Amino acid sequence: MTTLTTTEALAAFCAEAAKAPYVTVDTEFLRERTYYSKLCLVQLAYPGDGETDAVLVDPLADGIDLAPLYDLFRDTSVVKVFHAARQDLEIFAIEGDTIPAPLFDTQIAAMVCGFGEQVGYETLARKVAKAQIDKSSRFTDWSRRPLSDAQKIYALADVTHLRVIYEYLAAELEKSGRQAWVEEELDILRDPATYRVEPRSAWKRLKMRNPSPRYVAIARELAAFRETYAQSNNVPRTRVYKDDALLELVSMKPRDAGDLSKARLLLREARKGPIADGILAAVATGQAIPREDMPKLPDQKSRDQINAALADLLRVLLKAKAEQAGVASKLIATASDLDDIAAGERSGDWARGWRGEVFGADALRLCEGQIALACKGNEVRIVSL
Repeated sequence: MTTLTTTEALAAFCAEAAKAPYVTVDTEFLRERTYYSKLCLVQLAYPGDGETDAVLVDPLADGIDLAPLYDLFRDTSVVKVFHAARQDLEIFAIEGDTIPAPLFDTQIAAMVCGFGEQVGYETLARKVAKAQIDKSSRFTDWSRRPLSDAQKIYALADVTHLRVIYEYLAAELEKSGRQAWVEEELDILRDPATYRVEPRSAWKRLKMRNPSPRYVAIARELAAFRETYAQSNNVPRTRVYKDDALLELVSMKPRDAGDLSKARLLLREARKGPIADGILAAVATGQAIPREDMPKLPDQKSRDQINAALADLLRVLLKAKAEQAGVASKLIATASDLDDIAAGERSGDWARGWRGEVFGADALRLCEGQIALACKGNEVRIVSL
């Protein structure tokens, strides 16, 4: 179990990895007490079965520079293989301003290859690599040094078995001709905007029931301040104030410290100092926004707009089409998508690209009364009308 602790050792490994067709990558990190993930370990492996083909990289080692790793990530002759890559990529996008390319995500590929929705690494390791993963080290503190042998074994297993999984899934995609399906899904992961949280857009994650433009305007300002403060101080946004406290503040519209002291859900630390000042300024700003500039909640489709019978038929159609294609149904369309279609929506991700071919075109035909569904035994059939 080789652990690289110097820039020179990392550069030497990356030079060898650059000769390979692919390299598997995983990370261990902490995020409980910070806004941004703290990178604690990087695991790397390239094809082979020698001791030097898979290594651990210690980003916490004194003086180590990850520049050789980012150079490897930018080398387009080597495929970078991850499982459930989003959190790993967020770290590299923020810390190294780099998104590995070309990219392969075995979780996405597995869904396209019929392994079900958001299949876990342990499941793929068991089914494809015939390996059992000891998960006892999963929730250990990866920032503490020295790492135990158990931690190292667990961490390395995340990239060694990934080689077998990647080669199997890549071959399956080659046989099925579905590489383009995976590429469509990877577009989001390759987009740097995926990993940026803009404070002015943070309010859109809130679950607000009050559609009043003034209410939404104040919520937007409070969410923007919270996001800016959390990013600047590298603390979780919940350490500033939680969503329920934010919405309580919107309703209260505090004007001074005395008003803040009456907030039931606000943390003690937020009732004074820069957070308190920021809250009061955000509320005042939200109160002063002209009516014509106030944000509005996205249109919410009423349950009364949804054709319940059509929604049920769409669920049957989706299940049948997903089974025929051997693809996880959730990857094609969500329950919310189906309700939107049944409420009159005629565009969305489900209607474009490979999703449109597998499901979207027939979903629209069903809505227009051009097809019907029939059942024979366990098989659902499409009948043209």
